[in-house]
Amino acid sequence: MTDGGPDGRSENGRTPVRVVSSPRRRSTVSARLVDGVIELRVPAWMPPAERQRWADRMRERIERRVRRAGPTDRDLEQRARVLNRRHFDGRLSWSSIAYAEQRRRWGSCSPSAGVIRISSRAAALPGWVLDYLLVHELAHLEVAGHGPTFWRLVNRYPLTERARGYLMALDHRAGDPGEPDPVD
Repeated sequence: MTDGGPDGRSENGRTPVRVVSSPRRRSTVSARLVDGVIELRVPAWMPPAERQRWADRMRERIERRVRRAGPTDRDLEQRARVLNRRHFDGRLSWSSIAYAEQRRRWGSCSPSAGVIRISSRAAALPGWVLDYLLVHELAHLEVAGHGPTFWRLVNRYPLTERARGYLMALDHRAGDPGEPDPVD
């Protein structure tokens, strides 16, 4: 039952647990995630060994729930930062990157506002396809349209063609002539 590092994880990669004992609590145990730390509330009379058993049990339960929930906007933001450094020399800036309900598009960008939205459907895609979507939208921060300069930027991502093909297979509209690129 330790505090975590700057990323909220302890040295062993598990979510840290902080035990809060209360003399008013008679028999119930509760746990919640607070700023990356599991706060375990237990009765004051509970022996240390039992507290540890509850800490392990609740950590497992909360970590499983977090894994099922999938990636977060924070995860998306972190991916964008890495891709910005890797493919754009870290020169791009934005005001917001987040998942959004988009049914017709995989992503969108408002360059003047610096707002990037990725379809929440994309959270289930392989990481390399999600990275392509982010690179595509990040490139729009520099070039609004889909001209040659834009595609030179996007093609810095080595899996661009493969990811586009993957998305075309998922979204039959992408293969229809005259249809807009479903990423935008």
